[in-house]
This record gives sequence, structure tokens and C-alpha cells, in this order.
Amino acid sequence: MIFIKLAENEIVQMFRLPNPHEGNHQNVPVKGGYGSRKEPYSRTLDERFIRILKIFKWGPDAEKALEVLKLKVDARLVREILKVDVEVSVKTQFFKWAGKRRNFEHDSTTYMALIRCLDEHRMFGDVWKTIQDMVKGSCAMGPAELSEIVKILGRIKMVNRALSVFYQVKGRKCRPTATTYNSVILMLMQEGHHEKVHELYNEMCSEGHCFPDTVTYSALISAFAKLNRDDSAIRLFDEMKENGLEPTAKIYTTLMGIYFKLGRVEEALGLFKEMRVRRCLPTVFTYTELIRGLGKSGRVEEAYMTYKKMLKDGCKPDVILMNNLINILGRSDRLRDAIKLFDEMKLLNCAPNVVTYNTIIKSLFEAKAPPSEASSWFERMKKDGIVPSSFTYSILIDGFCKTNRVEKALLLLEEMDEKGFPPCPAAYCSLINTLGVAKRYDVANELFQELKENCGSSSARVYAVMIKHFGKCGRLNEAINLFNEMKKLGCTPDVYAYNALMTGMVRAERVDEVFSLFRAMEENGCSPDINSHNIVLNGLARTGGPKRALEMFEKMKNSTIRPDGVSYNTILGCLSRAGMFEEAAKLMQEMSSKGFQYDLITYSSILEAVGKVDDCKMVES
Repeated sequence: MIFIKLAENEIVQMFRLPNPHEGNHQNVPVKGGYGSRKEPYSRTLDERFIRILKIFKWGPDAEKALEVLKLKVDARLVREILKVDVEVSVKTQFFKWAGKRRNFEHDSTTYMALIRCLDEHRMFGDVWKTIQDMVKGSCAMGPAELSEIVKILGRIKMVNRALSVFYQVKGRKCRPTATTYNSVILMLMQEGHHEKVHELYNEMCSEGHCFPDTVTYSALISAFAKLNRDDSAIRLFDEMKENGLEPTAKIYTTLMGIYFKLGRVEEALGLFKEMRVRRCLPTVFTYTELIRGLGKSGRVEEAYMTYKKMLKDGCKPDVILMNNLINILGRSDRLRDAIKLFDEMKLLNCAPNVVTYNTIIKSLFEAKAPPSEASSWFERMKKDGIVPSSFTYSILIDGFCKTNRVEKALLLLEEMDEKGFPPCPAAYCSLINTLGVAKRYDVANELFQELKENCGSSSARVYAVMIKHFGKCGRLNEAINLFNEMKKLGCTPDVYAYNALMTGMVRAERVDEVFSLFRAMEENGCSPDINSHNIVLNGLARTGGPKRALEMFEKMKNSTIRPDGVSYNTILGCLSRAGMFEEAAKLMQEMSSKGFQYDLITYSSILEAVGKVDDCKMVES
């Protein structure tokens, strides 16, 4: 920038007030300019003063111009200068200078004008410093200014500082309104501090002059829904209606989600009807919740008809709703309808995204469609300019593995690496498992080592798969080493890892070690599932004889994890091998009464050994 040196009298002349008789009409006032007929001393903050701020910044020349233009330094002038399109440093210098003038003191309006200006320029450190000066100063702050400060600090992730300012200002006899409390509550919601929301609500109610409104209830109900405190959310919903407040579409949608989650489908549908009666228009989010809930409840046709009704009512679907409905149809063996829905998206100006394509590809594999169709959709996806995600590759790799196209899956893993995607444990897990089933243990181990090198400690599930296959091929010591390695690396073994190692130990007939690992599992806070119990039961049945196996079986009957068909068949085989055919026959009666099917091979051996099977009224299923 070239600066022109001007003498003081030239500057004064440059910004001299025009004589009204000269007919000079060149000065164009700024919108919302400073000045009014009620204040004869004031002059319009026009282009003349803005020019000097742009050329000379803030300094003696600008001060001189203020004198010449006879602009009185007061709150209105400060606010107007802070709106001018000049460098932010000029504004802050002027703000500081004005604060030192006699007979002038910044008030909440000038502070807020500067805070907005600094926030707009993302000068967040200066924003906080200015807020501190404002709070420490003597200017009174009202609920509206406090609400705005909380919103600004919340938006720039200064949540604790926002709370600190809220309580400081509140302590100085500023009475927060419902709007002020809502600003704090919404900020806490945004940052995931859901527990604190309830504290604010209780504090608000105890004020005596400030009562929750629809915004408050909406935030609270959402918070309780996220905390899985469903009863509290439902109670608040009833409370707000008792207080004469009309629920919004968002509140209805949240409550519908809660009822669907609790399996109370009719009550969720009742809320949707209530919305209609109260003339509360459902939004696309409401329809999404309704369709998702109906789909999870197995009411697929109703979900599809809800979509049709939504279109008829003129509510435009978004990509999230369409993805949910495509997923529901795909999982329900309605692949044609899912693809038809995909084609409708373009007619509805609703562009498919990567999730849409992933859903279709996953549905194709689940419907046992030819793998070439999945490949075709993958190519179509890329042709349409949709960039595949790591999840896309995982779906394809898993699908090709399950259809015995391991080489194709390996090529996709390479492509995934070439595209720069980080190693995906799920994709490796599918491949390692498939290679293990094919008894290509060394290749599986190579992939496992590659995954560890690329992303440190692998996931517990991948470890479990490798442990399982090492156990299957008789390399139990390697399986044990892997189990110990994952613990050392801080990758906590899950139930699958424990089950995989226990299965290997059973194969190696090391039953005492199985039993002790089962106990260690419980001690380490990993809850055994029915498979864990069946693995131990199988080990006892194979090597410990019927006595120990029956003891565990009886314990299972009296525990939270009850025996299933596998448990009964394990004991049935054990009794048969021990020649305890009468006991076996009784157990078969018990199985039949509980709806379990018995193993036909074991059943045949018992039929040969015992001629009195008919007395037990056994009917082959």
C-alpha cells in the first residue's frame, strides 16, 4: 500500500465538514449511520471517516478527524465504528482508546459489539480476554447478553469457561431467563455433558421466577434418551403437556425412538397419531424414526407403506431415510424393492451416497446373489463418482470370502492398501478366517503379522480368529502365546478370544486348563456366554466322564445362562458313550418337552442299545 504524506491542515481540509449552502451531496451515509435529529451534536459516520481509518489506521490522524467531524465519543459511535469494514486491529485499538476517554465508559452493548467482531475473525483468545474484562468491569450485563456469550463460548468449545461466566454473572444479581438457561443446556448437550443438563434443569426450577419452556423440555428429553433414562424422558414428556406446553415434532420423534427401543411399538404409533390430532406436522426425521422402528420390529410392509404415505403427504425424503428403508428391505429378502427404491432416489432429487451403495452391495451378498452383481454395483458406484469407503471394501472382502473367492478378496485388500486406506481389522478378520477354514494357516498367519505391523495391536476379534485356527490345527502353544501377547499389548481379550482358546484346549484334551481359564474369564470381568459354557461342558463330557459334566449341566439349569440344544446334545452323547441309556432316554424326553431336537446319530445308537425307547414315547422330530 502507498501512503501519501499530508500536512495536518490538508488532512483537516480533506475531512472538513461541507457548508450546507455549497450544495455538496457527495457524502453517502453508511446504512444504520451514526446521527439523528434528536442529537444535534452528532454527525453521520460517512465515507470520509471510513476513508481515514482505512488509509491512516487508528492514530493521531483519525483522532483529529473525529474532532473535525465533531463526532462525540459515546456508545453509539463505538458500535458504529466496530461495524465498519476496516482491519480488526484498527477496531480494537479504537475500542481501547475510547475506553480511556473522559466521561465515557464501555457498556454491555459496546463490549458485545467487539466480542462479535473478534468472534467473526476467529480471534478466540481475544474473545475470551474481552469477555473477562466485561465480567470484571462495572457494566451491567443482562440475560440476553449472557445467553449470547454462552453460545459464543460453547461454539468455540470453551464450555467450562462459559459455565464459569454464567455463574459469575448470575452471582452479580443478573436473573437468567429460560432463554439463558436454554443456551447453557443446549451448549452442554452439544458437548455431550448430558448429566449436567439435569442439574441445570433442577437449578432452573428452584429459581422461582424462571420456568422450563418447550426448548428446555426438548433438550432434557433428548439428554435422557441419550443416557438411556427412558422413564425420566417419558415422565418429562407427560409433565410438559400437563404444564400446557405443546410438544414439537422433535420431541415426538425422540419419544417415538424411545418407545421403539423398549419394544412398545403400539405406543410409538400412538404418538404418531397424536401428532396428527394436534396438527404437529411430522418432519423427515419423524418419518425416519418411524420407518426404522417398524423395520426393527419386523413390520417391514408397514415401514414401506409409511414411506409411500410420506410421499403422498408431500414430505420429501432425505438420503438417511432412504438408506434406512433400503437396509430394511434388503435384510427382509426384498432385494428387488430395495433396488427399485434406489432407482427412485434420482427421481426424488435425493442423491445416493456411499452408505446407499454399501447397503445395496451388502444386501446382494446376504440375498446370495451372484458375486458378479456385487462387483457390478461396485463399478457403478465408482462410475457415478462415489468414492468407496473402507467399509465398502470390508463388505466386498467379507462377501467374497463367504463365497469362496479368496483370491478376489486378496486383490481387493491390495487395492484398499493402494488407495491409502488404513488397515481394516474387519477385512483382515474375514480373510484370516476363510484362509483358516481352507487350512491355509501360514498365509493366514502372514496376513495377521502384516496387520500387526501396520496398525500395532490388532483388534481382539482378529486375535480370536487366529487363536481359533491355531487351536484347530494343533498349534496350541502358538494360540496360548497369542492370547498372552494380546494381554501384554493392552488388547483386552473378549469372550470370543476366551472361547477360541478354550476350544483349542478341549481339542488337546487339556480340560483342567480349560476350567481354570473359564474361572479366570469371570474374574477378569469378561462374562461367559452360552458358547463358553458349552465348550467347558464338551471338555468335561469328552474326558472327565458323565459325573462332572452332569454337575455342570445342573448348575447351568439354575443359573442365568440356561442350557440350549447344544448343551443337551453334549450331555446326551456323554451318557450314550458311558452306556447310561435309560438316563439318556429320560434326557431325550426332557429335550423334547423343551422344544430341542436331539442329535440323530446319538439317537440311533441309543435305539440300537435300548429296546424300551417306545416306553419313553419318543417321537423322532
